[in-house]
Amino acid sequence: MISIPLFLSQEHPCGYLENEQAKSLFVHPSYPITPSIYAQLLKQGFRRSGDDVYRPQCPYCSACIPVRLPVEKFKPNRNQKRCMIKNIDTQAIVKPPVFEQAHYEMYLRYQAVRHSNGSMAKGSPEDYLDFLGSSWCDTCFVEFSIDNELAGIAVIDQFEEAWSAVYTFFDPKFSSYSLGVYAVLWQIEQAALQKKEFLYLGFWIKACKKMAYKSDYQPIQFFIDNQWIDSPI
Repeated sequence: MISIPLFLSQEHPCGYLENEQAKSLFVHPSYPITPSIYAQLLKQGFRRSGDDVYRPQCPYCSACIPVRLPVEKFKPNRNQKRCMIKNIDTQAIVKPPVFEQAHYEMYLRYQAVRHSNGSMAKGSPEDYLDFLGSSWCDTCFVEFSIDNELAGIAVIDQFEEAWSAVYTFFDPKFSSYSLGVYAVLWQIEQAALQKKEFLYLGFWIKACKKMAYKSDYQPIQFFIDNQWIDSPI
């Protein structure tokens, strides 16, 4: 068993729930993380943001719950089936996680519409790659195109047994295609084809609309009391 140094952040305003204070447990940045080590940390409820690996450790709140989907067992609901039909002609190309100006400009358009008050809305190219990329993880950017026009990007971390959905953004002009939903459906399908067991979806937060959607993908599993359980909702 390996020993990983951790440190607890200072208390700060929660980015998801108003009037809440948050703390995070971080892997010390001096520790040399590898994809295989991070895969084990995912199983313990950790996530990454850039090269930083963390898990919420709030003293008075446990609203952030890590979730994952057993991809072979997934059953799309009616809305998800409609989304797949709507995107029947949407093209996907898997690309390396390198900076492309068209990706970055679309990312800024997405942030301006969806998260205009957030810190990422005016992020520099360096901020953009520092957030989505990683120096040690096997990451890819999936381009989604509609009528030969770049429409969206899904950022995915890949492991031997699983995939982890890092982030998805899209051009607001294609909002009617529900590309956020389609990106997850595409990842589920491709992960199953590659015989992966799980797709990790990050944190589910019931009281936060931007995070509560993850329970729409069933049968979802929740990481509660240091164990994975079938969805209690």
